[in-house]
Amino acid sequence: MEMRIRSTTVLGVRHNGEIAVGADGQATMDKHVAKNNVRKIRQLHGGKVVTGFAGSTADAFTLLERFEEKLGQFGQNLKRAAIELAKDWRKDQYLRKLEAMMVVADKDELLIVAGTGDVLEPDSDVAAIGSGAMFAQAAALALKKHAPHLTARQMVEEALHIAADICIYTNHNIIIEEPSQTA
Repeated sequence: MEMRIRSTTVLGVRHNGEIAVGADGQATMDKHVAKNNVRKIRQLHGGKVVTGFAGSTADAFTLLERFEEKLGQFGQNLKRAAIELAKDWRKDQYLRKLEAMMVVADKDELLIVAGTGDVLEPDSDVAAIGSGAMFAQAAALALKKHAPHLTARQMVEEALHIAADICIYTNHNIIIEEPSQTA
């Protein structure tokens, strides 16, 4: 029997000119919590870019390293770096086997990068990946609609707590980062 590690809810929200990305801290192996304080959010390029990952941790770190290389190669152009990573991910025999997804954000953009070669700009400025993604996304969309006075960070925090109340693969050990607003 193959032991599969399941975990993660990552959520990014753009609201009123702000962007925040957060994730829970749970990693689950089979039917057991393997770790409850995994850090799934990373800052890159001096805090100007924030990433969150879901999937295999080793695969995610491989992708984060590649993404950081692409950011450097393309002058910190987030969308171009994400597209080039997705192209490599589809073409490269080694990368194609990686099982992970990422939410990436800078002060202006919020994207989902997937191994299928997709780079998605979320329609409603809410990007969610992982086991509890749909719970967190639904909560964030409701907050954007019915509590517009909240900041992006507050929306991410509350939506992740709602997801943690519902999803057994998500916990309340939440980390949230915001990209630096400086150019």
